[in-house]
Amino acid sequence: MNVKYIGLADKISISASTLCAIHCITLPLLIGVFPAVGTSFFGDEAFHFWLLWLVIPLSAFALLLGCRRHKVMSVLGIGAAGVGFLVAAAILGHELDAPSLERGLTLLGATVIAVAHYRNYRHCRSSNCDHH
Repeated sequence: MNVKYIGLADKISISASTLCAIHCITLPLLIGVFPAVGTSFFGDEAFHFWLLWLVIPLSAFALLLGCRRHKVMSVLGIGAAGVGFLVAAAILGHELDAPSLERGLTLLGATVIAVAHYRNYRHCRSSNCDHH
């Protein structure tokens, strides 16, 4: 496996986490101004599950390959914790009908995943994994 894909996957994962956080923060504001947004795919609760289908494999790919290179396994644990927060947000937020809990867990999960990928990227660069 070409190691340049690890860095690219880390960058894409950080971008996805950032977009997830922006979606989480702005959606309530957009629905307030444009109520039709709430009936679109972006306002649907299934949107979070689709994001998980994207985030989990992408994060696993980048973090597992990076950890194999730099051997700092705490990065994998941080990423797993972030995914856990996102899964909890998707399940508990809807089951308990608690939008504030869902929003808080989503923001926390997205931030933790972004931190894990940033650390993965930095460890690979410092251990000369050859991806930029």
